[in-house]
Amino acid sequence: MNQPIIDLPIRVAESGFYRGFTKDVAISAKLLVGGLILWAIAFPENAAAALGFVNAIILVTFNYWYVYAASFFLVLCFALAIWPAAGRRRLGHDDDRPEFSNFSWFSMMFGAGIGIGMLTFATAEPMYHWAANPGTITGVIEGSSAQSVREAYIWSFTHWGLAAWACYAIVGLSLAYFTYRRGLPLTIRSALTPLFGRALSGPLGHVIDVVAVVATVLGVSQTLGFGVEQFIAGLSVIGFGDWIFTFSEDGTRSSSTLGLIFALIVIMGASTLSALSGVGKGIKWLSNINMVLSFFLLSFFLIFGSTFFGLTALFVGIWDYLITLPANMLTVWTEDGTETGDALARWQGGWTIFYWAWWIAFAPFVGVFLARISKGRTIREYVLGALIIPAGMCFIWFAMVGGTAIDLELSGVAEGAIAGAGQESQLFAMLAVMLPDLLAYLMSIIVVILLLTYLVTSADSAVLIINTINAAGDEGPKARPHILFWGLALALVVGGLIIAGGLGAVQTAMVIGALPFSLVMVLMGVALVKAIYRDGQRDKLGIPTTHVAASTAPETEPDDAIPAT
Repeated sequence: MNQPIIDLPIRVAESGFYRGFTKDVAISAKLLVGGLILWAIAFPENAAAALGFVNAIILVTFNYWYVYAASFFLVLCFALAIWPAAGRRRLGHDDDRPEFSNFSWFSMMFGAGIGIGMLTFATAEPMYHWAANPGTITGVIEGSSAQSVREAYIWSFTHWGLAAWACYAIVGLSLAYFTYRRGLPLTIRSALTPLFGRALSGPLGHVIDVVAVVATVLGVSQTLGFGVEQFIAGLSVIGFGDWIFTFSEDGTRSSSTLGLIFALIVIMGASTLSALSGVGKGIKWLSNINMVLSFFLLSFFLIFGSTFFGLTALFVGIWDYLITLPANMLTVWTEDGTETGDALARWQGGWTIFYWAWWIAFAPFVGVFLARISKGRTIREYVLGALIIPAGMCFIWFAMVGGTAIDLELSGVAEGAIAGAGQESQLFAMLAVMLPDLLAYLMSIIVVILLLTYLVTSADSAVLIINTINAAGDEGPKARPHILFWGLALALVVGGLIIAGGLGAVQTAMVIGALPFSLVMVLMGVALVKAIYRDGQRDKLGIPTTHVAASTAPETEPDDAIPAT
C-alpha cells in the first residue's frame, strides 16, 4: 500500500494574457460558451429547434439515469455520514478545526444554494403542484382543492429537499477531501485522482474541467434566467412601466428585448464590479444584505401570513415527504401510449428530471463554494449540516410563503389573482392581495432589492469560481479581462437563450449541459469511497494520508492510480 497522490501538476501559462490559467481549459470553455451565444443570437429559431430536439431525446433516453443518479448521491451522502471510518475523518488534517462558526457556515450555504429560488419558487411551485400533480393526473385527487395541498408539499419538498443538497454536497465533499487532506488543486479533476491518477494532469483532466465550467455557466444561467424574469416583473410593479414587456394577440405578457437588456445591464454590471472587488469586499457585503432582507421577508410571512396553515403544511409536509421519499426518488414514468402514462412522463420530465439536471449543473458552483468554507469539519458534520439545515430552511420558506398563497386562494380571498398570475409575478400578486396598496408597494420594493442582491451575488460568485477552475484551482486575484469576459458571457447566455426560446431554451440547454457532468459526479462519488477506504487501510499500516506528512515520503506511484495510457 503506497501513499496517495499528493501532487497533481497542472500546467499553467507563465506569461502573457493567460498567465496563471490553464490555457487548454480556459480557451476551450470560452470557445464553447461563445459558440453557444453566437448560435442563439444569430440563429434563434434554429438554436431553439435543435436544443429542443436534443432535450427530447435526453428526456426519453436518460430519464432513468438522472433519477437514479440523484438517488445515488443522496444514499451516498448518508452512507458516508454513517460509515464510522468515513464520518469521523476531517476535511483537512486531524488537528484542523472549522474556520467559520456554525451560524456563519449555515448562512453562507443557504445564500449560495437557494437564494433566488426561494423568491421565485417558494410561491410558484406549491401553487403549481396544488393545481396539478401526479395525483390529479391519475384522478386520485382533485386539483386546486384542500385535498391537493399535501401532494403539493410532497413534490415541492422532494424537488428542493435532501436530494438537491446531496448533489451539491457530494461535489463539495470530494473537493474538500482531496484539496485539504491531500493538498491537490481546488478544481474538479482533483476529485478523480483515485480512479485516473496522474493522467488527470493532461488532456483527460482538461476535458473534465471544461465540462465543469460549461455546466456551471448553464446552471447559473438557468438560475439567473428565472431571477431576471422575476426582477423585470418587479420593476413593472414598482412603476417602471409596460415598456419592459411585450404583449401577444391573446394578451399573454412576456419580457421585451429592451426590458431584458436593461435588466441584464443592471445585474451583470453590478456583479462584474463586485467580482472585481473580490470576495472580501463586494461579495461579502452583498451576502450580508441578502441574509438581513431574507430573514426580514420570512419573518413578515411568519407574522402576517397564514401562520397556522403554513406551520401545518410544514410539519405534515415533512412527514409526508419522508415516508414517500424512497418511492418518489426511484419511480420513473415513461410514455406508454396512454393518456395518463404520457402525461405522467411529461410532468416528470418538466419537473423532477429538470430539477435533478439543474442541481447537477449548479453543483460545480455550489460545490467549490462549500469546499472553501468547510475545511476542518468532519465528514459526518459536513454531510448532516449541508443536507439537513439548508433543506429545512427550504421547507420553512415553501410552507410559509407558498402556504399563505394557497390559503388565500382556498379561502376565496385572492379570487384567482395569485393563481392567475405568471410564475414570475405570483409573489407580487400575493403581496397585493395581503396588504393595502402602499404597504404592498413598499414590500415589493424590498423584494426587488433582494432579488437584485441575490442575482448579483450569484453572478459574481460564479465568475470567480469559473476563473478558479480555469486557473487550476488558484483562488487568487484574476486579471480584469477574464472577469469581464465571464460576466459578459453569463449575460449573453441568459439573454441569447431567452431571445431564442424564452426560459424554456435556457432550461433545455441546461439539461443538455448537465448530462456529461452528471457522469463526472458519479465518478467523484466512486472515487471518494475508494479514497476513504484506502486511507483507512493506510492508517492501519502507519502510512500517511495527508499531504504535509506524506510530503516527506519517497516518490512512488500511488496504488490507487490508473497509469496514463
